[in-house]
Amino acid sequence: MLRDPKDAEADGSRSRLAWCVTSGTLSCMPTKNPRVNVVLERPLYDALGRLARREGASLSTKARDLLRAALEMQEDLVLAKIAAERERSLDRSKILTHDAVWRRKPRSRRR
Repeated sequence: MLRDPKDAEADGSRSRLAWCVTSGTLSCMPTKNPRVNVVLERPLYDALGRLARREGASLSTKARDLLRAALEMQEDLVLAKIAAERERSLDRSKILTHDAVWRRKPRSRRR
């Protein structure tokens, strides 16, 4: 039995399904993935449409793929800043080699 998310919040449980209100029927319907509604300027909408047609994808699939790529690039930029700060503040006198960290000993040969 599917439950309304408001009912699930009331008793403390969490639903794994998102809920989507369809514009034609104005009824709630369970969906696998959460939805987002985005307003685009005409040139951006047209460019998205051209890209989607070129790849044979829907507008929403292409928008999702582009958003995913943008988020990955944003994450890379943040991680690069963190790495640069760590490298800048690195005290080279305290660097350990791989072997020193793992305290590797020579392997004995098995017979």
